Amino acid sequence: MSRTATLKRTTSETDITVRLDLDSPTYTAPATGHGFFDHMLDALARHSRLGLSVEATGDLHIEPHHLIEDTGITLGQVLTQALGDRKGIERYGSAFVPMDETLAHVVLDLSGRAHLAFEPETLDVWGTAGGMTHYHLREFLRGFCNHGGVTLHVRLLAGREAHHVIEAVVKALARALRDAAALTSDAMPSTKGSL
Repeated sequence: MSRTATLKRTTSETDITVRLDLDSPTYTAPATGHGFFDHMLDALARHSRLGLSVEATGDLHIEPHHLIEDTGITLGQVLTQALGDRKGIERYGSAFVPMDETLAHVVLDLSGRAHLAFEPETLDVWGTAGGMTHYHLREFLRGFCNHGGVTLHVRLLAGREAHHVIEAVVKALARALRDAAALTSDAMPSTKGSL
């Protein structure tokens, strides 16, 4: 069974192509036109050890919101396609990731049900990272959860500086996703018999 998918999503604001291979760590450097967001997508690919390719353009002359949110939506849609019926996956993943003064904790469930609990929005996170804020990260994750059928809890245990907060969360997401998407049996990981 091939656990791969490719999707092109085009709107009046963005044009995005995402390729995902859940069983191969090969990927190409992301190209979105937003340097820090590319850095985060690269971290997501490297730390998840999933084959990920993202090519995107968007209305960055306005601000990065549309590009970042729509990439999250597209990534979620591609994840749904690549997971198929989700049979045999580990389903759950959890990771703590430190980055200097920051400590992020991400827990996720590839349940088919979308939910995002995003603690950093209730905290005083300082500044931006190349114009990207923790609010942009929230919208990326919201799109990813809603279209990927992911229940995701993001907790910030320490840290306030936006660059470190965003990067630690993305790396924790990557590690949790790697564990949750792993094939560990041939059974459906649900008492319902389906996800």
